Amino acid sequence: MNPLQRFTHVLLVRPHNLVGICRRSESILASKSARAVLKKDEKDVEVIPPLSQRTPEIPASFRFIYPEFLPNIDPKKRNYLSEKLERQDMMRRRTQLHIPEFYPGSIMAVTTSDPHSPTKTNRFVGICLYRGCPGLESCFVLRNHVDGTAVEIKYHMYNPTVRKIEVLRLERRLDDQLFYLRDAPAEFSTFPFDLDYQPHPEGAPIPLNETVVKLNPLPWTTRWEQYAFKGLVFDVNLPNWRSRRTPKTMAPHAWERFDLMKKYRKQIVLEDQEIAFKDVFEFNNGRFEKRKPKEK
Repeated sequence: MNPLQRFTHVLLVRPHNLVGICRRSESILASKSARAVLKKDEKDVEVIPPLSQRTPEIPASFRFIYPEFLPNIDPKKRNYLSEKLERQDMMRRRTQLHIPEFYPGSIMAVTTSDPHSPTKTNRFVGICLYRGCPGLESCFVLRNHVDGTAVEIKYHMYNPTVRKIEVLRLERRLDDQLFYLRDAPAEFSTFPFDLDYQPHPEGAPIPLNETVVKLNPLPWTTRWEQYAFKGLVFDVNLPNWRSRRTPKTMAPHAWERFDLMKKYRKQIVLEDQEIAFKDVFEFNNGRFEKRKPKEK
């Protein structure tokens, strides 16, 4: 038995550690057809490819429109029954609350219940800095400057107190996280609460805002020079100990592009994506029905 056969044998006899590794080659080949959508810089395409050849009716854009339906990347936190029940709860919640498509960089308005407000509601407008977490824990962060004070609010998307989610300006930025706006001038994260709604034509590509933010002078809340963000620049003189460490930290290792297991651990295989997005596809086509409890 050669080393390759021995390695394959070890993977096949331990399926509890590496779920779906026996179909890994098929997943890689299937993901190539959707690469134009799965890569953010090539998302604006005329024809959206399917998620895989086995499910041609499910577009690959579901990966970005409904990221919360994807399971947790950590296999230790995976439970197929729990994931199925969470998807059902999330779809039931979507029958009561319209959750539009949005990305980090979109200008949004969220209305929540507030018992201490005279109108019993509270509406906040801001730019989306982050969207993440799987399942019912999915959340997003909005930022705005109110009366000269920076305000950030973290909303849980499926929280029952959320009454309305609006996207006033649908767009995306060069990065998936915009937390560096905390150390940027206030003009990049200041929006009026009476901002007019800008409609987005249905079927049109999502506009890319290529604004590059210039950070404030030191000190910063985070060492942003260690991250490969495309949407920020800085014109400051870093200390010697920070400038020497920056190139070493940002330079990728030469062996990472050959590490297939590292790539495998950072993504969800297409087989699991098909299971999740098939329920979403049936929900969008009106085939999802809320089961009523049986009367005793």
